[in-house]
Amino acid sequence: MSTPENELYPLALLMDELKHEDVANRVNAMSKIETIARALGAERTKTELLPFLTDVTQDDEDEVFSVLAEKLALFPKLLPSQADIPDLLPVCEILASMEEPIVRDNAIASLNTIAESMTDAQLTSSFVEMLDRLSNGDWFSNRVAACGLYKSVLLKLEPTEMRKNLLNLYLKLVQDEAPMVRRAAATNLPHLIDLLATTLNGTAQPDHVDWEILSAMFTSLTGDDQDSVKFLSIDVLIAILEFFTASHDASHGEELLGSAVKLIEDESWRVRYMAADRFEKIARNFDAAQVRALVPHFVALTKDNEAEVRKAVAKQLPGFALLLKDQALIISDLLPFVDELSDDPAEVVRSALASEIAGLAPILGKDATTTYLLPIYTQMLKDEFPEVRLNIISKLNIVNGVIGSTKLSNELLPSIKQLADDKQWRVRLAIIEYIPLLSEQLGVQFFDKELGLLCMSWLWDSVYSIREAAVNNLEKLSEIFGATWAKEEILSRILHADQHDATGADVPNMNNFVYRITALFALTKLIPNLTTEIVVEDILPFVNKLAKDQVPNIRFNVAKAYLVIAQMLTKTGAEVVQAQVLPNLAVLEADADVDVRFFANKSINEVKKLIAA
Repeated sequence: MSTPENELYPLALLMDELKHEDVANRVNAMSKIETIARALGAERTKTELLPFLTDVTQDDEDEVFSVLAEKLALFPKLLPSQADIPDLLPVCEILASMEEPIVRDNAIASLNTIAESMTDAQLTSSFVEMLDRLSNGDWFSNRVAACGLYKSVLLKLEPTEMRKNLLNLYLKLVQDEAPMVRRAAATNLPHLIDLLATTLNGTAQPDHVDWEILSAMFTSLTGDDQDSVKFLSIDVLIAILEFFTASHDASHGEELLGSAVKLIEDESWRVRYMAADRFEKIARNFDAAQVRALVPHFVALTKDNEAEVRKAVAKQLPGFALLLKDQALIISDLLPFVDELSDDPAEVVRSALASEIAGLAPILGKDATTTYLLPIYTQMLKDEFPEVRLNIISKLNIVNGVIGSTKLSNELLPSIKQLADDKQWRVRLAIIEYIPLLSEQLGVQFFDKELGLLCMSWLWDSVYSIREAAVNNLEKLSEIFGATWAKEEILSRILHADQHDATGADVPNMNNFVYRITALFALTKLIPNLTTEIVVEDILPFVNKLAKDQVPNIRFNVAKAYLVIAQMLTKTGAEVVQAQVLPNLAVLEADADVDVRFFANKSINEVKKLIAA
């Protein structure tokens, strides 16, 4: 049975460790606070530990406070009953009022978690009282903390005078003299509006909340003299638009359209950037006529003086075009400026456009894509900036699905071939990953004529990632075109690449480690897609030869390859496994290199299981 002294030990130990000179030790001690609470029990946690933690908040380092603020979220389940949860609020309030952002943010997060465990009565009394104190606090940090806590109580209050008072209190925070407080209020306001919108359920009208208060908040933010506050009004606008969309109330549409246009044309580039970055979200909450009215303002953003604004609006092209639902309008009003963006002096703008322009193809259809977009794709595939080329290549499958691979290949194949030798290896990698899709749709004859030698050349690339991708590419191609094609077009070139290739270019020979290991990887990948005859007559002799290679790395990969061969041959040619595979693995199992022995032993065990099965 434990003694009273032993019962006091956890708390005494914590107190002692929190007096340690080293901050790291004190942080470590505080991280054990949940364990200490469980050792003390619920009653002593309430009567002894919480008062002690309140005292700790008077004098320590931010690192310790940060851990404590985070751990307090766990305490509702460590107290005697739900009635005791409000006892956590004082220590949380102290931590939430601190100037250090990480301490304050952790405390706010914990308070919101604690609020989930509180009854409605506790929230509308203890929590609201704390919220009122913070909202009217003398220090900006109190008021910043308050901004993050309204979401925990707002929906718990029916649309009564108390909710109205809370919203008016929040309006004061939106209009606070300290920019940091206004920023915090603006950041949290969209979530509050979203919460209010959930109470509407798409049927009730928004008389549950005083629109005049929300309007005053929004107006205050759009007129703020600090850019860092004003640009946050874009997200507030979106939340308000979605609020009225949820209530099926279009009566404020023109008013909000005017507000949106005002922000889009704001003199501050940061506000224009935020409007450009959220353009689709803004537009989707207006009706068709209002969306069309936004076209000139979208175009104006594509001509903005700031590259970041042009970059942001370029990413909105497919989404906004889809909302327009008018192909003629897209072609006449948007595409000319898309063409201009494709030749923008800023690389980041061209790169952003390249990542999104393919999304216009399904919207425009086959003919318009061929006429208007293909020339832009061709131009951007020749861009001097690698990321532009990479972004175009990575989305070509979307265009392919619209206009067909034949048309696409005829227009873009010269550019694709040129990019196959691009000095940026990531561009070459993107081309390789696109080849199987293109090849499947073009057919075997076209592939052999235009792309066959290209795919083989990647096997000998100087970059390992390209060689690896080339091996995977050949595996996919063998699945598409079959075993006979793989033997004629791939195996013959790999097994005899040390003699020559059809292009006359130099390739690694059998004396080159890169050739031997890459050839082994490629052949191993191909095995599941080949016939037994091809594996026995063509691949097994090559692997047997490499089993005696001087490089251990090759020998242990040979051991792995034997297992793949055995997995195939045990179905139809188990005698070959017994006659060639197992004896060669036995030799490798006695190899001087430990890694070779390991993989050989592993393969032998697996092969024996296959034979037994």
